[in-house]
Amino acid sequence: MIKAVKGTRDILPPASAVWNHVEAVARDVFRTYNYQEIRTPIFEETALFARGVGQETDIVTKEMYTFEDRDGSSLSLRPEATASVIRAYIEHRLDQIPGTKKFYYIGPMFRRERPQKGRFRQFYQIGAEAIGSESPVVDAEVIEMVVELLRRAGLEGFDLLINSVGDQNCRPAFIATLKAKLSDVAPRMCADCQRRAVTNPLRVLDCKVPEDQPIIDALPSILDHLCEECSRHFAAVRAHLDARGIAYKITPRLVRGLDYYMRTTFEITHGSLGAQNSVLGGGRYDGLAEALGSRVPAPGIGFSIGEDRLVMSVENMHPNAHLPVLDVFLTPLGDAAEREAGSLAAELRSAGFTVERSVEQKLKRALEVANKIGARYALILGDNEIAAGTYLLKDMASGEQASLAREALAERIKKNRHGTRTS
Repeated sequence: MIKAVKGTRDILPPASAVWNHVEAVARDVFRTYNYQEIRTPIFEETALFARGVGQETDIVTKEMYTFEDRDGSSLSLRPEATASVIRAYIEHRLDQIPGTKKFYYIGPMFRRERPQKGRFRQFYQIGAEAIGSESPVVDAEVIEMVVELLRRAGLEGFDLLINSVGDQNCRPAFIATLKAKLSDVAPRMCADCQRRAVTNPLRVLDCKVPEDQPIIDALPSILDHLCEECSRHFAAVRAHLDARGIAYKITPRLVRGLDYYMRTTFEITHGSLGAQNSVLGGGRYDGLAEALGSRVPAPGIGFSIGEDRLVMSVENMHPNAHLPVLDVFLTPLGDAAEREAGSLAAELRSAGFTVERSVEQKLKRALEVANKIGARYALILGDNEIAAGTYLLKDMASGEQASLAREALAERIKKNRHGTRTS
């Protein structure tokens, strides 16, 4: 038997209904904030991620799916989408569009890391990018938008963590200070931290190994090394969040894992996910476009939601809340009823109802199937119903039956219709 590749999975009904719910909520929230969808290829030139994400990041050095094309060029499956969005922004001269450019994306990403709870080698992200403004107002609005998205999706009890990682003026001095401190303590840390202490010192602060935490707690804080401009920017972001009534925790160790982040960084965590509890992360990347070859500055801020983890959390909090509903199980008995059932099913579907046609020839068996698949109603039509011009509508929950004229069916079904099924 051929099975799905390790680290991948099939998303099957009825679970796929929760995914549809989350994505529908996301699209509606993005619409209200004037974000438009962008779709980029799932593979790009490897150089895009090496330059954009960072040559020494774990993603580039250990996790990307990279392969050689027939012409000898190096291609990689996208491990994240921000670099691709900025590449498209530069290539298609989207800087010519006035105002802040707002894009969102929903789709698969790929990283070859150890599969674990809520983390897969093919995983899905919902993300957004606001490009063209350095304003802290934009930072606060992006964070506000993602908080609204999570709440409307059904997630409760999450924590918003924020920090500033400085910019090209103040961060190099902090990294030098951090690197000097790490030279003394890194030998007592995990192997990854020992490597990062040399190649990417900021990533040490994001280590999750329990034994390393006392050492990390004693390392310098980037908030003590921000320049005046970065300090003002971070204070303004917090002031706008305060004005919107959005609670947050300042977390000096929140640095994110990619080289392009600067100034505002943020993360949302949720307790239902265990040790790897991050639902999403994001931040500002004012120098990324220039690093990818743009001659025009394109300051931006964005985020990406781990959709796999968000769906898992929503399912845990609201089991069965978003399962699909079958409104009508249409049960024709006899050849004449079969012929009429086609037009009746089309009529009900046009009215917005979900309809399934029975293939069973015996009424008892048909009703058993209707019950097992969770139909709200069984609509029975046979020779007697056709002759009388009425249809027998059976409520599968209460057992009540009513003979109704064709024009009265939709109104009766609609009257007792619910958007979710709880059993």
